[in-house]
Amino acid sequence: MIYNRPKRKDIMNKNTPLESFIDYKADTGMQCGNYHIDIPDLKEKEQYRFHFDLTACVGCHCCEVACNEQNNNPADIKWRRVGEMESGTFPNVSQLFNSMSCNHCIDPECLKGCPTNSYIKFDNGIVFHDDDACIGCQYCTWNCPYEVPIFNPDRGIVTKCHMCHEKLEKKQTPACVQACPAGAIEIEAVNTDEWIKNDMASQGVAPHLPDISITKPTTRYTLPEFKGEVKPADEHILKPAHSELPLVFMTLLTQISVGGFLAIFLGEVLNIFGFNLATPNLYLAIAIFLPVAIGLPLSALHLGRPIMAITAMKNIKTSWLSREAAALGAYAMGANLVAIMYFFKIEGFLMILMQLIVLAIGIFGIYAQSMIYRIKARPSWNRESTTKRFFGSGYIGFILSAFVMLLSNEDRSVMAILALTLLFGMYQMYLIYEETIFYKYLNKDNTNYYQLNRTKTLLEENFGKLKNIRLITLAIFALFLPLLTILLIANGSLNFASIILAISIVGAMVSELIGRYLFFVTVVPLGLAGNFFAGNQRD
Repeated sequence: MIYNRPKRKDIMNKNTPLESFIDYKADTGMQCGNYHIDIPDLKEKEQYRFHFDLTACVGCHCCEVACNEQNNNPADIKWRRVGEMESGTFPNVSQLFNSMSCNHCIDPECLKGCPTNSYIKFDNGIVFHDDDACIGCQYCTWNCPYEVPIFNPDRGIVTKCHMCHEKLEKKQTPACVQACPAGAIEIEAVNTDEWIKNDMASQGVAPHLPDISITKPTTRYTLPEFKGEVKPADEHILKPAHSELPLVFMTLLTQISVGGFLAIFLGEVLNIFGFNLATPNLYLAIAIFLPVAIGLPLSALHLGRPIMAITAMKNIKTSWLSREAAALGAYAMGANLVAIMYFFKIEGFLMILMQLIVLAIGIFGIYAQSMIYRIKARPSWNRESTTKRFFGSGYIGFILSAFVMLLSNEDRSVMAILALTLLFGMYQMYLIYEETIFYKYLNKDNTNYYQLNRTKTLLEENFGKLKNIRLITLAIFALFLPLLTILLIANGSLNFASIILAISIVGAMVSELIGRYLFFVTVVPLGLAGNFFAGNQRD
């Protein structure tokens, strides 16, 4: 049997499926499959945006592959991801797909939070990431409620979709648009004022996407009619977040230092008012300076480009991370200067003034540190208790101060310091109780109930034993042992009291490290629902 290959003119015959498809594309203006895009020049207050049609997407992931090929990304670094959702009850079920890349938001959180000003919003609305300026701090990956920026460990930086801006400038089609076989992805121009005022609330939303008020995304959605409740197809999968160990240690050590510095300042002030207590000394100042001197360099281990860490202070205007870096850096230098003043025996008003300034800077540094985590994209972090906990951890600085003073045989000062330590310890216990009550009676009407309930599951099921250890160790080392130390000092057993206090410092640090570890691994971010094959969380 001989197969006769059809001639080219027969293939392009009007009756062939290929010719029918070409005619359909021409009649409907579909952008898929075209190298060039017919889009008008932008007018004033207009920008480019994506349009995604959920009624057309078949979940083939061609857009992901095309994006990766265009931008030379490895398979696990996806600038465009396809999420899967389900609705209805068997046998009347529906399957939905949402292909998402950067929404090129009108008010992008990634841009405001970036400490190095690595994000730029072009005049055409595209949110562009400057790879050369990025230090790989990954703060934008937390800030973005859609989890669009993604950390590339091979390059040590964050990368993201830029809408193939270099192709758009030449009126060429972005890779994802060109590759979609169903024409589900398109590029449009939008008037941002009219979009916010008239259409964003109705056309800028899709199932299980974050609140549009956070960043004002520009992506327009065409949605099908839903059959019942729409659920993420991956809701049965729940993994802990990255532990961020360098930040666990850095945050705790800086908080211990500021807490201890408060103890030094209070000691100086009480002496001015005639209290018969020991004056803080050089050894105490050094002991309080050491935690911040160790903690700040540890934070560089979190960066993809640690050698560029100094540039983290470039965006003090809008980034809490820049503010934290600047404030705690200044605090560390101030604490060092105070130690030098003790060495040269500089006392009186000048010492008090210097300590007051340094303490104020340190307190602001810890506040800025807490605000880094109080972001809308991560609901379990975005609570007042985060700030309270960060300050509350400073009680270990009081225990450390008491230990140094006890070694100097200043037992009266130790008892005063430990009295304050007990108050801090009880406050930390209260915050754990408050968290337990919050999750026990979690309101289903809460906008972020889905994420908060999953955090609750992680806390109670995945890390339930560790949470109990945290609670028990806090009671022992922040309350019982400091109280026992007071009794031992009153009984004159100073050597035994020193041993107990040393154990208390170590145990309290272990307890707080567990608490901070749980803080990081149990957070469940907002993001793209049903994102099986890609995500922001590092393993």
